[in-house]
Amino acid sequence: MTTAEPSCAGQRDAPDGTVSRVGGYDDDLRFAHVLADAADDITARRFRALDLQVETKPDLTPVTDADRATEDSLRNVLRRARPRDAVLGEESGQTGFGPKNYVRGVPVWATLIGLMDGDKVVVGVVSAPALGRRWWAAAGGGSWTGRSLTKAARCQVSGVTKLSDASFSYSGIGGWAEKGRLGGFLSLTQSVWRTRAFGDFWSHVLVAEGAVDISAEPEVSLWDLAALQVIVEEAGGRFTDLSGVATPEGGSVVCTNGHLHDEVLAQLAEGPAT
Repeated sequence: MTTAEPSCAGQRDAPDGTVSRVGGYDDDLRFAHVLADAADDITARRFRALDLQVETKPDLTPVTDADRATEDSLRNVLRRARPRDAVLGEESGQTGFGPKNYVRGVPVWATLIGLMDGDKVVVGVVSAPALGRRWWAAAGGGSWTGRSLTKAARCQVSGVTKLSDASFSYSGIGGWAEKGRLGGFLSLTQSVWRTRAFGDFWSHVLVAEGAVDISAEPEVSLWDLAALQVIVEEAGGRFTDLSGVATPEGGSVVCTNGHLHDEVLAQLAEGPAT
């Protein structure tokens, strides 16, 4: 499985150390775009660089000098501008999926930046400079895509109501077998109109745009998902783990336009193929 890289999530803390909810997240969203600009400056310059340095992490996934430089840069900005925010980033965590698309020169990669207020994701920005696109949302402010805050179109999930008419995107099949969910996965692929392995963050933002109706991954981490949850939900979709809980911390993800969600969860819960 591949993922968009690198990503980080922030959590707002009050001066007394408790988590506080502030009204409106416009300033947070603008700041997330500033962070995305800084990340794009590094990742775009190093993409397909002949001297790109690639290492193998303990989980046997790759990490590049661009990943580390980007996360370090964002942490430094956050340390100065938001010293009370707790920060979780993939390259400083113990586990995570490496930037395989980035390493191979495939342009489907992005920086994901999310803000959590308590256990709720309230701001998300996904910036994919090689695709020339961003997707973003703030709680209560809708979901958007474009090149910048001033050049954007609103995202809205599709109105498809039948699995037989639905388009399903995923990253790969290996993780489904490892989770004992291969039977359910194959059942779903046979029930829908169309399947495509767009993969990674792209599958989920395509659900938000209405270009895809279903996306799912069996193995993901918080930093893979925090930014995506608010983008999908603000576009009118549903975002849960495989058990149906609306969280980015469940270790798996299912995104739909909402109409199909319960049926998709039921299909994916079927036993392994024999």
